[in-house]
Amino acid sequence: MSTMNQTILALATALVGSAAMAQAAAPAAPESTLSFNVGVVSDYRFRSVAQTSFKPALQAGVDFAHTGGFYAGAWGSNVSWIKDYVGATDGTMELDLYAGYKGEIAKDFTFDVGVITYQYPGNTADKVLVNANTTEVYGALTFGIVTAKYSQSTGNFIANPNSSGSAYFELAANFDLGNGLTLTPHVGRQTIPNQGGAGDYTDFSLTLAKDFGGGVTASVAAFSTDAKDAFYKVAGFDNLGKNALTIGVKYSF
Repeated sequence: MSTMNQTILALATALVGSAAMAQAAAPAAPESTLSFNVGVVSDYRFRSVAQTSFKPALQAGVDFAHTGGFYAGAWGSNVSWIKDYVGATDGTMELDLYAGYKGEIAKDFTFDVGVITYQYPGNTADKVLVNANTTEVYGALTFGIVTAKYSQSTGNFIANPNSSGSAYFELAANFDLGNGLTLTPHVGRQTIPNQGGAGDYTDFSLTLAKDFGGGVTASVAAFSTDAKDAFYKVAGFDNLGKNALTIGVKYSF
C-alpha cells in the first residue's frame, strides 16, 4: 500500500472513530421530567372567581411528565372562601392532585384527557352545606394556538349540595408576541345543577405574561364575570366574581 493510501485510510479511520465517539457521548433524551414551581398572586382566581377574598396567595406545585404522554402533578394554594363565604370554621388550603394523558391526533392537533381532584384538607364545609372536596374529569382539544376544554364534576362541586355534574366549558388562545411575551384571551361558562341557575355564570379573562428567562415569569390578568350577587356575595364581603386586575410572579425549576 502506498504512503498516500495509508494516509487516506488513517484519516478516514480517525474521522469514523471521532464520529462514533461523539455519538456515544451525546446524552440520551430523558424519558421523563420532574419540575417544580412556586409563585405568588395578588388575588387567586379560579375560573375568574376569587378564592382568597381578593387577597394575595402563595402557591407551589410539582409536575411529572413522560415522553409517552402520561403526566401527573400536585399544586397547592392558600384559600379563604370556605371560611368567609361558606361560614365553615376550617378550610384554608387547597391541594390539587391530577393525572392525565396527552397525545397528537394530527399535525398541530392534540388532545388532553385526565382527572383532577380539588382537596381542602380539614375543611368543615359539611357542617354548613356539604364537603368542599371536588373531583372533575376533563378533556381538551388544541388546534394551533386555540384550546377548547370541558370539565365535569363527578360529585358535589365546591360545597354546593346536589351539584354533581357541574360543568365548565372554556375556550382560550395563546398568542406569542415575541420577546418572551404571551397574550391569552379566555372565555368560560360554569353551570351548577339544582341551584335554580343562581350559580351559573360566564367569565372572561385576558392575561399578559412575560418570560424573563431562568424560570422566572410574571403576569398581569384582567377578569370579568356575570356572577350573581345572590349566589356569590355574602354579608361583609363583595361578590367573588367582581371585575379585577391581578398580578403574579412564578419561578419554575
